[in-house]
Amino acid sequence: MYRSHNCGELNASHINTEVTLAGWVQKSRDKGFMNWVDLRDRYGITQLIFDEGRSEKSVFELAKTLGREFVIQVKGTVIEREAKNKNIATGEIEILVTQLTILNASLTPPFTIEDETDGGEDIRMKYRYLDIRRNPVKNSLMFRHKVAMEVRKYLSDLDFCEVETPYLIKSTPEGARDFVVPSRMNEGQFYALPQSPQTFKQLLMVGGMDKYFQIVKCFRDEDLRADRQPEFTQIDCEMAFVEQEDILNVFEGLTRHLLKEIKGIQVEKFPRITYEYAMKTYGNDKPDIRFGMEFGELNEVAQHKEFPVFNAAELVVGIAVPGVGNYTRKEIDGLIDWVKRSQVGASGMVYVKCNEDGTYKSSVDKFYDQDDLTQWAKITGAKAGDMIFVLSGPADKTRGQLSALRMELATRLGLRNPAEFAPLWVVDFPLLEFDEESGRYHAMHHPFTSPKPEDMHLLETNPGKVRANAYDMVLNGNEIGGGSIRIHDKATQQLMFKYLGFTEEEAKAQFGFLMDAFQFGAPPHGGLAFGLDRLVAILGGQETIRDFIAFPKNNSGRDVMIDAPSAIDDLQLKELHIKLA
Repeated sequence: MYRSHNCGELNASHINTEVTLAGWVQKSRDKGFMNWVDLRDRYGITQLIFDEGRSEKSVFELAKTLGREFVIQVKGTVIEREAKNKNIATGEIEILVTQLTILNASLTPPFTIEDETDGGEDIRMKYRYLDIRRNPVKNSLMFRHKVAMEVRKYLSDLDFCEVETPYLIKSTPEGARDFVVPSRMNEGQFYALPQSPQTFKQLLMVGGMDKYFQIVKCFRDEDLRADRQPEFTQIDCEMAFVEQEDILNVFEGLTRHLLKEIKGIQVEKFPRITYEYAMKTYGNDKPDIRFGMEFGELNEVAQHKEFPVFNAAELVVGIAVPGVGNYTRKEIDGLIDWVKRSQVGASGMVYVKCNEDGTYKSSVDKFYDQDDLTQWAKITGAKAGDMIFVLSGPADKTRGQLSALRMELATRLGLRNPAEFAPLWVVDFPLLEFDEESGRYHAMHHPFTSPKPEDMHLLETNPGKVRANAYDMVLNGNEIGGGSIRIHDKATQQLMFKYLGFTEEEAKAQFGFLMDAFQFGAPPHGGLAFGLDRLVAILGGQETIRDFIAFPKNNSGRDVMIDAPSAIDDLQLKELHIKLA
């Protein structure tokens, strides 16, 4: 064997034991007559000692040639360390080396393999295999493994069966662009990589599998950001003979299990709020409820008071920000500039200082007296020492702008504690949303989501008001999972396709296989998918998912390590019957 022990397990109980270790040279310290080398592997670091008086001359001289990241094997005796290091598990001992073998020399790495490295993100992505040697990345990957194992354990204990579904499937309209794969054997035809296993998990329910799950790769050709990759991983689940409440209970249980086993945290409350309430109270459908700053709608008390900006607005809405009543004019102007950035898009902002003596000072004192501002404070929940910030304009747009401001202020004020976890369910989403560009309705989730039975009559008269049997789980301001009760009969599914603008021929061409399956006794069913990458990042206290993915893409969707995507040669193009424009 290359090693009898790993570099993280030896301690004082092993003193005088003969051992064999192998790993990478973290660093060496040559004092002339004595040479210390830190040997690293996945499990930890063990200090090696080469002593001119106690080591063979050839071994001692060879040790002087060792550079960073050399792969070596050593044999020696565990001895007590004189200068002990309480910061590492092996800090009480060191290895007096008697044999040294260089298994592989190394070039000087392009950045230091340390927890705090001097390498920028670009260079670390190019040499990702070196970056993985660093503890922060290595530990993130091990953390992801732990979460995935707990997921499998929890679901398997509930009789869920893990079933693999295909990666080469048919292109179907599911919201984002597909990645497509040309077929060599079927000229002019293409597979698509799955955005999700949606139709397959429904077919598994038709097949009687009853409880399915899969930790599965999904693919979407869309613009990237910190929490999005072109290929990502879902915890995908489906259940037969269930209603919404059954599914929510199972996945509340999974979330509780993960928080307890991974973080040692007991969470009992999983509030449930409607989509409509979330939008009116927080301005988005994935609210962070670790802090307050809930919206207060001010139309009734702010309009018809000679202030034309508010009078012309569809919505006047504000938030009370705790403890910032002492902000300077410079700080307030900085926030006004922040909301006027193109990314937010507000035209301006009104503020009200809530003074400690119970009076108010605002940027619109010319139009509003103290009684008016008292009403504003009451509606927004502002107290002495707080500040009220108010935006106005078109309702949906203004809520989005104030939501962005709310999150920015919470971040600046340290209210988004990554060690605190506040999950909730958002339910009763709209079934359809109207797209101005195409002039038609689109499914807010996907075309297989069941409408609320009590809203079915509205499909003819007011389709935008039909609620879906759909639900999202939100954790710390991030949507970590979503799902729905599915349509399980052909007639309702055909009706849904009709309202989504599919002709009968289009629906048959795209989803005929599913419609056919529904005619053979499809059970009522529903499910949910958690985004594993995002869930792991949140549990790990991070905002970005990249460090929890072994080989991530950059913001342009490129893998700079292997230089992909890349061109293919003319012979391959010819075999695939493809000509490039």
